Amino acid sequence: MGIAVDSDHGLTVPVIRDVDRKSIKELAIEVESTVGKVREGKLSREEMQGGTFTITNAGALGGHHFSAIINYPEVAILGLGQGRMQPAVVTDERGRHEIVPRLIMPIVLCFDHRVVDGADAVRFLKVVIKALEDPDELLITMI
Repeated sequence: MGIAVDSDHGLTVPVIRDVDRKSIKELAIEVESTVGKVREGKLSREEMQGGTFTITNAGALGGHHFSAIINYPEVAILGLGQGRMQPAVVTDERGRHEIVPRLIMPIVLCFDHRVVDGADAVRFLKVVIKALEDPDELLITMI
């Protein structure tokens, strides 16, 4: 998995390997270490090769809505915008609608249709959104 990192050297996309076999804590430690290497200019060429999917966080720089561009030869990129409080319509237990403030974070998934079926991409994005909306549930299922 590639992670887009902004540094004095420009945009760099190092690869975190075997993410499916690592805990959230292990991933957090490795991401922090890798970002440090990028910013210090100490990343090896091998650490930037072999990715198939990138996560980019324009929200960290104040970006809200944007179009993420797939880094060739990868097949997809998940872009996260800055979360902001916005009015949202919610339905209460009686079925009534009301407008309440909610933290909304724009998310975009760009993918290569030659490799990824659009319906599968939407299903994947729904899983990501559910995990972000309820991170406690995600952590409980990982225990």
